Amino acid sequence: MAEIAPSILAADFAHLSRDVEAVERAGVSMIHVDVMDGHFVPNITIGPPVVRSLRKATRLLLDCHLMIENADLFISEFAAAGADMISVHQEACPHLDRTLQLIREQGAKAGVVLNPATPVNTLEAVLASIDFVLVMSVNPGFGGQKFIPYTLDKVRELDQIRRDRHLGYRIEIDGGVSANNVGEIVNAGCDIIVAGSSIFGTGDPAAAVETMRRKAVEGRLLQA
Repeated sequence: MAEIAPSILAADFAHLSRDVEAVERAGVSMIHVDVMDGHFVPNITIGPPVVRSLRKATRLLLDCHLMIENADLFISEFAAAGADMISVHQEACPHLDRTLQLIREQGAKAGVVLNPATPVNTLEAVLASIDFVLVMSVNPGFGGQKFIPYTLDKVRELDQIRRDRHLGYRIEIDGGVSANNVGEIVNAGCDIIVAGSSIFGTGDPAAAVETMRRKAVEGRLLQA
């Protein structure tokens, strides 16, 4: 079954622990943490101190998405702070294989992120050695954007590749996901569904998670 990963980018940072507890009670297994540096993307968010605080507040997996330049300089800090999964952008890592090795050496699951216009074939050399691929379904930098439909073609391509080659990576998607499109997204082959404003912006995060989970199950049934 596809997993819902609520993104704290849309949470209330004055009551972050409360919001995380709300989705934890709804049965999610992971929290998505968007890290932005104001250089690779036009926004600044959080760093290792917030991850460290989250680690103290929850046992959920912390999925840290590094939308930053020079990721190699910060991977060990995020891992030490408690990140269980760390993903880096193909577009920002000139030595991608080395960066992925560094993530694994720190004991975290290693993932690669593709921006909407970046083709899947740029990952040809690393697909056999990564734990997950994160497909951006909006241009990264801000929450609350509209889903880009053609990104599902990349999800389908990644799903077909892992079937053909018997590979074990998971497929994650981030951006513009809601209860209205999550069924189609899961049907395309996604395993991890990141959602921010459609969960934390509803006034009842737990209920939003339940609705999205139900729609995701329906999408998986259609896939089968």
